Amino acid sequence: MKNPIGFLFSTEETETHVSNREVLSYATGLAGQNISYGFISSRLTYYYENHAVSAARASVVGKIMTYTYLWDAVNDMLVGAWVDRAHHKPFQKMRPYLLYFPAAIGLLCAMMFVRMGSNDIFKLIYLGALYFVWDLLYSFQDVGLWGLLALSSPHSHERSRIAQWVTIGAGAGSTLAGAFPILWDLLKGSMPESRIFTIFAFVFGLGGELLSLRAAKFRERVDSPVQQEEKLWESFAVLRHNPTLIFISLARFSQGLSPKINQTYFFQSEYRKSESGFLKGGTAEVIYGILSGAPGAVTMLFANKFIDRVGGMKKTLILSQVTAIVMRLAAFGAGKIPALHYAKPVGFMVMCLLTAVYNIPGALMDIAHRSLTSDSIDEVELKTGIRSEGISFSMQNFTTKLTSGVSTRIQNFFLYNVLHYVAYDDENYIDMQGETFYKWQFPLFMLGPIVGAVLYIVFISFVKDDKTHRAEVEAALKERREAAAEDRAEVEIN
Repeated sequence: MKNPIGFLFSTEETETHVSNREVLSYATGLAGQNISYGFISSRLTYYYENHAVSAARASVVGKIMTYTYLWDAVNDMLVGAWVDRAHHKPFQKMRPYLLYFPAAIGLLCAMMFVRMGSNDIFKLIYLGALYFVWDLLYSFQDVGLWGLLALSSPHSHERSRIAQWVTIGAGAGSTLAGAFPILWDLLKGSMPESRIFTIFAFVFGLGGELLSLRAAKFRERVDSPVQQEEKLWESFAVLRHNPTLIFISLARFSQGLSPKINQTYFFQSEYRKSESGFLKGGTAEVIYGILSGAPGAVTMLFANKFIDRVGGMKKTLILSQVTAIVMRLAAFGAGKIPALHYAKPVGFMVMCLLTAVYNIPGALMDIAHRSLTSDSIDEVELKTGIRSEGISFSMQNFTTKLTSGVSTRIQNFFLYNVLHYVAYDDENYIDMQGETFYKWQFPLFMLGPIVGAVLYIVFISFVKDDKTHRAEVEAALKERREAAAEDRAEVEIN
């Protein structure tokens, strides 16, 4: 009987088709990286606020993380410019960052969850120092992983296929990291919560990065000539030729301006404290993620067909936000009806169902962003003669980190200044909040992101998505590259 998943390991390859086995290695590497990063990004602030430092210093953690995210954003751009200018072997622009960096990144990730000493000031300095080094190394790996996409094939339709599968891999990694709250619930009571976080920092943080080494097996198929003669500022200046990337970045950043709170606080409070007690907080968070995300995950398997049916990448992005606005309003309205209250079993399922609807097109956003960005790099090459994978994908990372920093600061503000959250040393801290906390957290959790969705639609409407133009760019680049190859061959003969 033929292996039903054998196609994943197929080594068949043509000029316009990268082997499935190689794509699987790339996707597995992205999965590993996202296991590690997913744990860090979702748990580090919570761990330090509630387990590492005293209650008196808890609010300082969010401020420190805001500053680290801002540094993160700046260093991403510097790293991207450096990668574009660094000397490298032909067709190996990104490989060193995928092969030599993961082990150190994973170890630093784990060490951030090891409690050092008892002095709050020392702990905060320890956090800041380790995060600084971890983030610098991670930026090189991240630019390498996503910059590899633009070098994966000279054909836009093939890059879209690869983008689809590596995005699925990245999503699978994030989902696995997102399963932590269930393990957290299961282990509560048998050991201190702080130790649970430390154990899984090694399992997810270090283990995920070691798995990411698989991406180094993917071969670059577009050569990116070294631009060593360029000054650093010229590497940044090339972005002015890429309006597609600029508007995508503005749209993504605008989503971070939403007034909201971290969903962990919402689930830990409402489902630990709910009258029905049908779910624990961490379990409720994971089940919500699974049920609301499952339809979108399935849609990703047919991403390119879905996007073609909708009418292109841009229309899919707009559809995702329009659907999100409508479904969030519906979920909020349903959650306020007593019989469908979100903390009761039926209401919880309704909330999951409505969220699942907008996650169907929403799950395709990363594929669309990355495909459009890869296509825009070709267009910049046609205009300037320069390949800009490093600075372009570091611009995406810059946007992600800047958005995370601003979003964390906004969440920190609403958590402490609007909801009046108070951190307690007691592990029952969630049950000790005031009336304002419980009254306003659901509106912020469900309706707050609508603000970002509206702003996103405004900016993404300026992006151009023209299939005919892409074909013209590809044809012109192919002709130029073939001519350049002939010139190099002639020089070598002479």
